[in-house]
Amino acid sequence: MKITYDKDADAIYVQLSDKKFSKCKEIDRNTILDIDEEGNVIGIELLFVSKRFQKIPQNINIESLSAH
Repeated sequence: MKITYDKDADAIYVQLSDKKFSKCKEIDRNTILDIDEEGNVIGIELLFVSKRFQKIPQNINIESLSAH
């Protein structure tokens, strides 16, 4: 998993998989899911995060997180 914050776009992207992107699904105006060819969620994009969350770290770049 990789999480990145783009300050200019005011967006957080959570990459769940390296599988090939097929399509996206809009959950609401501010949340978009990236879907692979098998229908699995491979990424989550959160838009306008500074308006949705009070504290946003300036730089988020977290890679290779795993649940233990």
